Amino acid sequence: MTYILHSDHGHAWLQVKRQELKDLGILDKISHYSYQKGDDVFLEEDCDYSRFYEAMLKISKTIDITEKCSRHDDSIVRSYKRFTK
Repeated sequence: MTYILHSDHGHAWLQVKRQELKDLGILDKISHYSYQKGDDVFLEEDCDYSRFYEAMLKISKTIDITEKCSRHDDSIVRSYKRFTK
């Protein structure tokens, strides 16, 4: 499956469906440093993205990533609501 990595000058977030996090059993382990919009969760790069990656490895699923970079401005992800369970 292909995921979008949103990044800007200071940080990055991997866009994942909330249901996928629930199915992996890690929804309750996602920090408030991630964001959400609709059914999408934007996993912050330092901890939450790694947690997702490790969970995917455990079930032998690969991750393909397409990057969407905001080089001069803040990523729109920063304007989304903080993640809540």
